[in-house]
Amino acid sequence: MSVMPSKDKATGMYRKMYEIRQYEETVKYLFFEGIMPGTIHQSAGEEATAVGTIYDLRREDVIFSTHRPAGHDLAKGVSLRGMMCEMFGKADGCCKGKGGAMHTGDFSIGAPPANAIVGGNIPIAAGAALAFKMQHKDNVAVSFMGDGATNEGSFHEGLNFAAVWKLPVVYVCENNLYSATTSIHLTTLLENPAADRGSAYGIPSEVVDGEDVLAVNEAMARAVARARAGEGPTILELKTYRKYGHSRNDACGYRPKDEEAAWFARDPVKCFREKLIAEGVATDEELKAIEDEVDEAIDDAVEYAKAAPYPTLESALEDVYAD
Repeated sequence: MSVMPSKDKATGMYRKMYEIRQYEETVKYLFFEGIMPGTIHQSAGEEATAVGTIYDLRREDVIFSTHRPAGHDLAKGVSLRGMMCEMFGKADGCCKGKGGAMHTGDFSIGAPPANAIVGGNIPIAAGAALAFKMQHKDNVAVSFMGDGATNEGSFHEGLNFAAVWKLPVVYVCENNLYSATTSIHLTTLLENPAADRGSAYGIPSEVVDGEDVLAVNEAMARAVARARAGEGPTILELKTYRKYGHSRNDACGYRPKDEEAAWFARDPVKCFREKLIAEGVATDEELKAIEDEVDEAIDDAVEYAKAAPYPTLESALEDVYAD
């Protein structure tokens, strides 16, 4: 059973989980009302995986996200204004309005813009970890992936490279049971497609309840400790579930209703809130105050983004190459 952390940490984790959920709900509304352009791949329902893995990382540790990056980026500290401006394609966006929903991030806080290619960030994270090792730093690289990425060649190439060189990288598989609209049981015979393959490369792995933010946080602490101690990579397979479809036009007709009901009953934000109150860590009033602050910050981010300027024509060719 997981140990409840200090009140400051526990309520801080809840704040981030609630922020991610409300951000995603707000973005969903803005898209479907035609107020915001583009498309979205939402992380609502997976807040515990993002916050549990990222909350204790250092600023200098780097995360490499996927086509579903909002939860990871907010957990790492990308600002709400920066995220919202990016979604509107504005110059004040975290990627200057050029990245959009699948490429948010902020280099300055250890969140390089996300990689929308399935499995594409796995070897990149190994490269960052190799750089840390060559520089004699105890920083850690974290690579996020969905269950579908475990069937990509980059998964196997990246894991083997990281294992051979004992690199300080944590591979986090957010297994939400579906690769886009296809059940995991139709794409692999393994119950745990990431963790079960770890032994083939000599990489220790854990399968964790991805709806339990404290269980995720404790597993991540073990993996990060191994990495910082020079003991090499770890695979964490977190069993979780999307609240919504793969993308904005996916109504989830392929998911059984009883399956959805069982997972939704374990909503990570709701369950953690109830746990904090039940164990006397925080009162309903204290959590409501946190929620009000977050709601206000999100409203501010939306209004700021609406009023922010678009990138200039002259800026179109900037940032093509690194200085």
